Amino acid sequence: MQRTVLAILALTLGTLSLPAAATGESLIAQPDTAVAQTRAGKVQGFIRNGIYTYRGIPYATAKRFQAPQSVKPWQDVRPALMYGNICPQPEGNPLANFMFSGPILKQSDDCLNLNVWTPAVNDGQKRPVMVWLHGGGFSNGSSIENYSYDGENLSRTGDVVVVSVNHRLNAMGHLDLSAYGRQYQNSANSGVQDLVVALQWVKDNAAQFGGDPQNITIFGESGGGAKVLTLMGTPAAKGLFHKAIVQSGALEGMGMTLLKPATTRRVAELTLQNLGIKPSEIGKLDSLPYADINAATQKALDQTAQEQQLPTIRGDGIGLSWAPATDGKYIPAEPVGEKYPAIAKNIPLLIGSNLTEWNTIYAYFGDTAKAQRDNHHHWNAAQTAARMQEKYGSRSQAIGKAFAAAYPGRKPADALFVDTFLRIPALKTARIKAEQGGAPVYNYLFTWDTPVLGGFAMSYHTAEIPFVMNSLALTETMHGNGSEAKALADKMSRAWVAFARTGNPNTGGLPQWEAYTSQNGATMIFNNKPVVKYHHDAELLRLLKPDGRF
Repeated sequence: MQRTVLAILALTLGTLSLPAAATGESLIAQPDTAVAQTRAGKVQGFIRNGIYTYRGIPYATAKRFQAPQSVKPWQDVRPALMYGNICPQPEGNPLANFMFSGPILKQSDDCLNLNVWTPAVNDGQKRPVMVWLHGGGFSNGSSIENYSYDGENLSRTGDVVVVSVNHRLNAMGHLDLSAYGRQYQNSANSGVQDLVVALQWVKDNAAQFGGDPQNITIFGESGGGAKVLTLMGTPAAKGLFHKAIVQSGALEGMGMTLLKPATTRRVAELTLQNLGIKPSEIGKLDSLPYADINAATQKALDQTAQEQQLPTIRGDGIGLSWAPATDGKYIPAEPVGEKYPAIAKNIPLLIGSNLTEWNTIYAYFGDTAKAQRDNHHHWNAAQTAARMQEKYGSRSQAIGKAFAAAYPGRKPADALFVDTFLRIPALKTARIKAEQGGAPVYNYLFTWDTPVLGGFAMSYHTAEIPFVMNSLALTETMHGNGSEAKALADKMSRAWVAFARTGNPNTGGLPQWEAYTSQNGATMIFNNKPVVKYHHDAELLRLLKPDGRF
């Protein structure tokens, strides 16, 4: 692994040191090029295809489990040519390297860094700034874990400044040690504190990178969307962003239901017991290997879940995942519960999910070969009916009829994969945001199916990201790179940029997109021919999840 990382770094540095003519690419990386002034000092990036790119800029430092602090200023020009360290986390599934490929980067406690893509620096323009928050729940991920996160093309086509952020995760970002010293008073929310400091950095430095510090949008997918919701309910983040986008990130148990102090403190207590550390020896955590801390905290999460009988996020067992804490102070209350937080009243929101989300992609991490041979494209009517009966029982005929009404033209078998896990909370969030009577909320549903691997994955979790980022050329293994995909990416990315620019996603090439209300149920459906529908899937969702509230 270390050898691989060193080889990648050597190759990257070698490429960047060559003149553009020698590489055959539109890339400029010279000592006096792409130098930008930050409040901490000058940074040197590079220019590729007309976009100024800066990688791994430090925005803060932090001792373990303590609040982040501003970086110390530096005198010389600091190279920002390579992605920075990512925050400690368990190793990912190697099967992810096809559809979810990204660079291999070093894990380190020294990981509070960010990346910037911009059309120009110090040009006096006030471009919208779009800050990307990565997925992986509150446990995993990084600012560039997937090549789809690359902001270069979105910056170019949208004339916007794109920023992506690394922050502390899992135990390192959320272990509640508040009972063991004032220095740990907000340790259950250290990862959120990192994001707040990163947003302050963005606001302080936006103008130097050609951006408008008064027009900052935070957007994220999955856990990144949950982080967006969390920040909307965090007083320390007020005024640091002005618009919010949640992609497949509103769900009960993450971003809508955070952890209670009784839970977070018990996890910490059991962690110390599992490590054999007395409260008076809390300082030993500073030098313990991450692997030891991770093992002890994972065991503590399981122990606490059993003791307190806490259901998993999906509600199909007992379990506990990392999340911020509603401690009554740093995060006073649930970011999204039965009403929207007052501090977010004037923040426009764009929120949505994908049609099939988790219901197809799980197969990818199982028997991929079987999934390609035996999927909904190959089933006849009798096979589909049998599977519908097996999954839905007496509701199968009603669900099939409601699905056909909601999604005319799709295969009857597609009804087997409709997501409610994320769709229903997204609609609930849209409703309570609309009922707040402040800034508007817009709802979408991504229904485009990937043709890759025989098309079994359909509109899976994360599938929309390269369309939003307009990064199709970097992620062909996710979705191919056909003309229809390119056309949809152009429409979606322009809508996201329009929302970041004005708080309204309407733009050329799309039908009129109305703000969502509980009365109209307006939803933009993104497929080859985007269309707005009204409460189109309400009956279907009620049949699929009778106890769902939206």
